[in-house]
Amino acid sequence: METKSAVAAVARLADSMDSYLPKADDKRVLLKIRNLKQYFPVRGKKGLFVKANDGISMDIYEGETFGLVGESGCGKSTLGRTLLQLNKQTYGKTMYYGRTLDELAPEYALNTAKNLTSNLTRLIELDAKSEKLAAQIAKMQNSQGDCGDKPELFKLMEEHSEERKLAENAFLDLAQLVGGLLISPDLSSVSAAYLSLYETAQERSLAADKLQRLNASDTKNGSKKSAAIVELEKRIAAIEETAMRKHGDIDKLRAAMKGNPEYEKIEAFRDDGIDLSRLKYSEMRRLRRDMQLIFQDPYSSLNPRMTVGQIIGEGLLAHGFFTRVSEKMQDYIMNIMEICGLASYMIHRYPHQFSGGQRQRIGIARSLALQPRFIVCDEAVSALDVSIQSQILNLLSELKEEQNLTYMFISHDLSVIRYISDRIGVMYLGNLVELADVDDIFRQPLHPYTDALLKAIPTTDIDKPRSELILEGDIPSPITPPMGCKFHTRCRYVTDICKQLAPEFEEATKGHYVACHHKLGA
Repeated sequence: METKSAVAAVARLADSMDSYLPKADDKRVLLKIRNLKQYFPVRGKKGLFVKANDGISMDIYEGETFGLVGESGCGKSTLGRTLLQLNKQTYGKTMYYGRTLDELAPEYALNTAKNLTSNLTRLIELDAKSEKLAAQIAKMQNSQGDCGDKPELFKLMEEHSEERKLAENAFLDLAQLVGGLLISPDLSSVSAAYLSLYETAQERSLAADKLQRLNASDTKNGSKKSAAIVELEKRIAAIEETAMRKHGDIDKLRAAMKGNPEYEKIEAFRDDGIDLSRLKYSEMRRLRRDMQLIFQDPYSSLNPRMTVGQIIGEGLLAHGFFTRVSEKMQDYIMNIMEICGLASYMIHRYPHQFSGGQRQRIGIARSLALQPRFIVCDEAVSALDVSIQSQILNLLSELKEEQNLTYMFISHDLSVIRYISDRIGVMYLGNLVELADVDDIFRQPLHPYTDALLKAIPTTDIDKPRSELILEGDIPSPITPPMGCKFHTRCRYVTDICKQLAPEFEEATKGHYVACHHKLGA
């Protein structure tokens, strides 16, 4: 591989992806989603897919409630489940910062380190193809007279966009792991150093899992540890010392690259987050305790043959918090129940003995028992009476503040979303069309779809005249969505460009993102 061409390709991609880097004043990001796609094959129709999520990019901050709203069938619930990898995403990156790569030591980190050279070669090929398409577009746009057949130009621009995303994804796969060392003249040494580090990290991760199981099964009274636990703790300490030495070896490689302008640029992309989209099932299962789901239906989501204690305790047993013979487990469950507004004496009752609101509290307690960092609330109050909704919303808000939880709150009810959310994302046919702070969305929507949703909110204020409802027609098929902007078939502001070219999801004002060729108020 020619070093100059590798450096040029990597530097070019780094230059084009400045927007991916965190800003200096950003809050701590818990989840970073880039170009997420979730396609489902249509049974009996080879080559056809339901494009439930079709290129979603956003950040979710630690400690916030991110509201997600849109009409039924727009892909809200699919997105929530895909972030949890209950549906394995088709494409894109979902970075999670609740754990580090060293803690989990996923197989993909080992494979990336082992195949660093071949992966870099593929990246260069993708970049070259993208650059070739860019040159064709420029030639067509700069030709004498007419700039060329517009449908052909737009098709070429779409193709270039897809190829560029492939190249950028390949770049991030490598740069997030090794940073600026990606352009090291001695790539084999870089590969060997990272491979050795992650083999050690994997050894530590397996030992830590074993220690958790031993602690859970240790039912002896008193604080004295068993001999097996003491021995395993010593082994983990020795592994951690080895890992520190191997980190030092990598630091030496980085020190040798200091002073290179290209190294510093690419080093900024180094990332200790975990790419959920690249995890194996067994690896993702270890993160399930961090990422939980509250279901929409408080009736069907609870096993009628299990008591409340068994329902809440099921996850605790599966994740090794306790063993079945542990005396501490029942006390722990009763404490969680009381936190969630359920009397502890109800622990042996069955779901049919509870009201709808109480059943939803059981679902919340089940999720909370595992001490998660992130919870997807999928229409968590839509099946409840209005009076009960407020109780559950207040409970969720209190728990968020007390335990620094992060929510994605999915709902079709804008009034509920406004009450509980810090920021709102508006979805249409598998895409985010607008994202901003809750006050910005309600004060000045920039997308015609958001504006139509807000105008459709019922009101009892007879003195405030209602604007004409501007949203007509049905959502197109997610199997064969319209070309260009997917909303153009229902938009009153549609022009030719809307029918041909999909708008970029871009920051219109600080913190306010929108995908529209004709932004409202612009």
